[in-house]
Amino acid sequence: MPVRHLSEAIVNRIAAGEVVERPASVVKELIENALDAGAHRIDVFTDGGGRRLIGVTDDGEGMTRADLDLAVERHATSKIADNDLVSIRTLGFRGEALPSIGAVARLSIASRHASEPHAWAIGVDAGAKSPIRPAALTAGTRVEVRDLFYATPARLKFLKLDRTEAEAVREVVRRLAMSRPDVAFALAGEERLPVTFAAALPGAAGRLARLGDVLGADFRLNAVAVTAAREGIEIDGYAALPTLTRANALGQYLFVNDRPVRDKLLIGAVRAAYADYLPRDRHPLVALFVTLPAGEVDVNVHPAKTEVRFRNAGLVRALIVHALKTALGRDATRAATTGGSATIAAFRPSGIGPHTASWDWRRSPALPAGGSFPQAGSRAGGLAEAVQTAFDTGAPAADARGFLAVSGDEISAAALDHPLGAARAQMHETYIVAQTRDGLVIVDQHAAHERIVYEKLKAALEASGVARQILLIPEIIDLDEAELHRLLAHSDELARYGLVIEGFGPGAVALRETPSLLGEIDGAGLVRDLAEHVSEWDETVPLERRLMAVASSMACHGSVRAGRRLKPEEMNALLREMEATPNSGQCNHGRPTYVELKLADIERLFGRR
Repeated sequence: MPVRHLSEAIVNRIAAGEVVERPASVVKELIENALDAGAHRIDVFTDGGGRRLIGVTDDGEGMTRADLDLAVERHATSKIADNDLVSIRTLGFRGEALPSIGAVARLSIASRHASEPHAWAIGVDAGAKSPIRPAALTAGTRVEVRDLFYATPARLKFLKLDRTEAEAVREVVRRLAMSRPDVAFALAGEERLPVTFAAALPGAAGRLARLGDVLGADFRLNAVAVTAAREGIEIDGYAALPTLTRANALGQYLFVNDRPVRDKLLIGAVRAAYADYLPRDRHPLVALFVTLPAGEVDVNVHPAKTEVRFRNAGLVRALIVHALKTALGRDATRAATTGGSATIAAFRPSGIGPHTASWDWRRSPALPAGGSFPQAGSRAGGLAEAVQTAFDTGAPAADARGFLAVSGDEISAAALDHPLGAARAQMHETYIVAQTRDGLVIVDQHAAHERIVYEKLKAALEASGVARQILLIPEIIDLDEAELHRLLAHSDELARYGLVIEGFGPGAVALRETPSLLGEIDGAGLVRDLAEHVSEWDETVPLERRLMAVASSMACHGSVRAGRRLKPEEMNALLREMEATPNSGQCNHGRPTYVELKLADIERLFGRR
């Protein structure tokens, strides 16, 4: 087959296939052009998920008649000075977006520059340009894209449902709105209420306000500031507490020089920073902004400009990990406010709702087995005593009130000033109930002590190594042959944490030493758990991560177990240790260690507010 030149129409459609993947790609390119034009407000309208119509209007500087004529030509751009492809400081720069869109759809552009007496308009239909004509527009630019992919029916078949495409458009607007809190955005269409983001004030407060508008109030209330800088690279943004997570990574927003990107390096850095806080099936919420000199990053890697390449990728990754760990460690004793909200919601009777006037006692969980409360007069105490008996759940597992009374009112009052307050009772030998100045705290004693032990193990390893205690009689543990070999292969790593094991014939190991910090533990259970975890280790995972996994398992086995009755002084000592321990807001499996209920919320629950 002979070599031949492709026609201009085919070349344009091939280029469009690289740039315009779906309606959301069109919205992204048009909004980026508006931002580069200095817009302060951008309005987006879509119909049919963007397939039938996309409209983007901005109040930017607009284009002159000559600029408008060139804007729809391939490789024509105003965003590169002196042909310098190294220092890219704008979002759009390839000069392919508008001609590519016009090659596969019906494109019309109206724009007015301040130097022009009126606006000008141009149209492109499947690559064919129309003559420029006068138009009515006060300022800025208005772009309309109709019948997307009508000129390439094969690509049209690959579009998803209108609802799905509309959600992709919404996500693009959200990302770009987060990158520029100083610009107002509005998204309408699809027979739904408009989504609007008002322009925020400059600075950190404005950025957090915009992130809260986009990601929700829960993120704003539970976000910690992230800042770091080194060698001209700056990291800024916010990260949610480890107790506020999602089941997927869609809540991770990363920006490089205000450009939204999906970079594997950055996502991996976020995962590494949270590795000590979250289980493997949960993902954090973060919005991080990386700012660095334009020459230190290549944004021309991908036609859609969603991927970047750093000149010093190792430094960027290390700086992100350091910044996130520092921020999380600074607010590590906090737990997400969503825990208290969920607890309050769980307390509300299920019968009370928008269509229910009052609580029906016949649906009470405290209803006796007979199906009704005792009738008045059936016992000497009458109805009030009968109802009180029905709600009687028994005495607390441990009561600290007597201890506090004996200790003196001054000590009790002083304890209330601590962040986690003063212990009042232990329920079900598992949960510590503490009182604070403005509410109460419920602590999971096992999860809390697990984090405390874990942090002590890490500190001991970093300082001088974990102290060991030799067992008087070695404990022999039977294992599967495959598990045995895997475990013995990592015996050196286990020994660094004070767990010394040796082979003891076929199918068994001898446990000779354990970390003294753990005290009396179920050695056999710990070794079997470690054997299971070792089978899931990837040998490419750094040694530090594998050692942290060992410490996590040891902390779980060496902490106060649920079902153990604590003395009042033990409960208060645990609360004080939590306050002094880094990352004590969650255990090393990512679960919250405590839930705080504010007095105002409890009063609303009982109708006092």
